[in-house]
Amino acid sequence: MTHPPLAPASAGPSPARPAAHPPRTGPLRRTLRAVAIASCLAYLALKVSWIAGSRVGIPEGSVLLEKPGVMVVANSVTVLMDGAVIVLALLLTQNWGRRVPAWLLALPMWVAGGLLTPIMTAYPLQLVVKLVTGSPAAPASSEPFLDEWVFAVVYTGFILQGLTLGTLFVLYARERWGHLWQGCVRALPRGANGPVLRTTAAAGCALAALSAVPHLMWAFGATAGLGRARIEQRTADFYLIEGAYALFACAAVAGVLMLLLRRGGRLPLKAPLALAWVGSGALGCWGGWLLMAGVMPTAEGTDGPTEWMLLTYAVQMTAGFLVLASGASFLRRRAA
Repeated sequence: MTHPPLAPASAGPSPARPAAHPPRTGPLRRTLRAVAIASCLAYLALKVSWIAGSRVGIPEGSVLLEKPGVMVVANSVTVLMDGAVIVLALLLTQNWGRRVPAWLLALPMWVAGGLLTPIMTAYPLQLVVKLVTGSPAAPASSEPFLDEWVFAVVYTGFILQGLTLGTLFVLYARERWGHLWQGCVRALPRGANGPVLRTTAAAGCALAALSAVPHLMWAFGATAGLGRARIEQRTADFYLIEGAYALFACAAVAGVLMLLLRRGGRLPLKAPLALAWVGSGALGCWGGWLLMAGVMPTAEGTDGPTEWMLLTYAVQMTAGFLVLASGASFLRRRAA
């Protein structure tokens, strides 16, 4: 399948093609919306109770109790983030959501997907490993953090949010922008990627591959760049999470390279776009989250992340945003 020639580089992007028919909020979407909203309630209830001073789910001696001011600020931010999931679920299932500018929907969805997808991937694997090996959730020498049931409730909610919100977004995007990823990879016209787009995408790929190196090292047991406390407190969960970061970096690189080099044959164009979307979201959002958490004040006697770790998170975050920018540019050129 071929596509119309691209507009000159000086031409502005054209608006997305409107859908022929307004979206139908049928039983499936209403059910997904209800589950997405319901899955936020337990998390919001916990966070609001902690802001109000409750210690439910927080054991005595937890490091979370050592800096109450920081905890209130962090919990307030996460309440807003989870509240945004409810707004997105409504936006994706209401007629007024069709009038929202593309960037105002796509960017929050990219952030939501970037934060939720690694949890959806790693947490079930962590449960399987614990079930099979019987390994403890944390080393006996580690300081208390949260009761185990809190993780089960919160992460189950996150997985439901990711599944329902992701499905709603796929349905929405297919109706509003589906024409932008029709066809296969080899049908991309030559010159589909301008010099600025190629430079941005190549830089994003290089940084994503670079950020994957330390994560792979740590996933396979290396200790270079890790602090003493982090080395002592490693469990199977640590190795799984580090492996997941490396996996998403590889997904981003694979998706971008297939688009840049027009490699993939008859592979649908939406496949490399999905790899770049999911991979860049996981890199950019978790890199930014870990970097922000790493520069915040830590409890007395608690070791923060090392400079090597902070550098890794910064490179990871930059890679994610560069891949996002190149993907947005690619789709704008397709729309033109």
